Amino acid sequence: MKKSEDKLKDVISHAKEYGYVFPSSEIYDGLSATYDYGQLGVELKNNIKRYWWTAMVQMNDEIVGLDAAIFMHPKTWEASGHTEAFNDPMIDNKDSKKRYRADVLIEEHIEKYREKIGKDVQKGKKRFGDDFDEAQFLATNPNVKRNQEKIDLLEGRLEEIFKNDDLAALKDMIDELGIACPISGSKNWTDVRQFNLMFSTELGSVAGDASKIYLRPETAQGIFVNFLNVQKTGRMKIPFGIAQIGKAFRNEIVARQFIFRMREFEQMEMQYFVRPGEELKWYEHWKEKRKRWHKALGLGDEFYRDHDHIQLAHYANAASDIEFDFPMGFKELEGIHSRTDFDLKAHEKHSGKKLQFFDPELKKSYNPYVVETSVGLDRLFLAVFSASLKSETLEDGSERVVLSLPPALAPYKVAVMPLTKKDGLPDKAMEIIDDLKFDFSCQYDDKDSIGKRYRRQDAIGTPFHVTVDHQTLEDNTVTIRDRDTMKQDRVAISDLHDIIEEKVSLKKLLQKG
Repeated sequence: MKKSEDKLKDVISHAKEYGYVFPSSEIYDGLSATYDYGQLGVELKNNIKRYWWTAMVQMNDEIVGLDAAIFMHPKTWEASGHTEAFNDPMIDNKDSKKRYRADVLIEEHIEKYREKIGKDVQKGKKRFGDDFDEAQFLATNPNVKRNQEKIDLLEGRLEEIFKNDDLAALKDMIDELGIACPISGSKNWTDVRQFNLMFSTELGSVAGDASKIYLRPETAQGIFVNFLNVQKTGRMKIPFGIAQIGKAFRNEIVARQFIFRMREFEQMEMQYFVRPGEELKWYEHWKEKRKRWHKALGLGDEFYRDHDHIQLAHYANAASDIEFDFPMGFKELEGIHSRTDFDLKAHEKHSGKKLQFFDPELKKSYNPYVVETSVGLDRLFLAVFSASLKSETLEDGSERVVLSLPPALAPYKVAVMPLTKKDGLPDKAMEIIDDLKFDFSCQYDDKDSIGKRYRRQDAIGTPFHVTVDHQTLEDNTVTIRDRDTMKQDRVAISDLHDIIEEKVSLKKLLQKG
């Protein structure tokens, strides 16, 4: 599989060519780091949302949903710490004039040592085959141990720097490691300084009367300020969760790598309220549950890894990321955080309103602790899309590009194709679609030869292709082709629904996760 820039370019090109993702405002030469989801992209995005929402809310009796406003009272962000502490360390290269997050430059340097370890492991597997003991190899191999020591040393230094908020030490570390700008190759850096990520605007029709407010940088605070509203009206008992899907906005220093890092993005978050002292138990529970949910998609377990945070946010006592092997390497896909009781206590202090739960078993009131699961919808879209995009060489030597999306997430579940545009075949094809479209998203396709149509539907990611021919008019049978195996079967039209349902059902995904 191609990696890095070539693979990412393939993803971007395919996404645009087949109506998944377009550059925003493209007729005006676009707007940096903003994208529009096209006619197929919005379907895939909505299907991902449905998978998350069903798994999180419908499948858990104690979790309910919320849709909070984007605009919130400015005191919200004082209480959450965003006004003062929502910063990233920024550094500029004087030669390329490009801006970077200083900590990310160091993390990418550390990642090179992890890649070396990964290569050594692959060599070991190749050499020893079934006798290979990965745990023992990692513990004893000299090269692996040497690289792991470098990782531990650098991560330890980073942790100390974050703890002391020592920007000068961060710059010194970049200089010592000889980190160069990826664009210019130069090591001519500015000092590191902090950069607040919140977008501000004014509320009010007259400028003099306007008050400064912010576009929310996360969706979580809308859940916290509604904690009592939901708990009381829903008669919720601890532990319980509140889930939300919504837009968030961050003035990122470096917004790049397609839809991986944007200034306007969508989050799928769930805040789980628990008894104080039980938060780490639930933290481990949700770490494992969220991993199962991701792996149920069938993209391949090798695409995932865990990464515990070196730098904990001011509100957390534990934090871990589920990382995904994107075209540009392993990056954060979902975060699981133990947020303690910071949020509810902070809002209680700033609002003057009690945000507590009376526990009838303990016979006392307290601020619940919170375990958060937060996944970027756009990042998950990119993960699914990039892992599914494949180029295959067939037995006859020809090649096909196939987007092997998890069938339950595919924009179209079935394409129905009349062999010709005459003899009543289009009418029969539309009759089949009219029956199937109550349960499945369908596409009618009659352009080009049947072989070209198969290739187009493979590239779109449609799991099933149904061909209506002259025999159909005689015996009500059609040819159904499977996208992944390319196997073709002659089946009765009356059996189509069950055949398609068997493969594209969201239920099967949910049972795995």
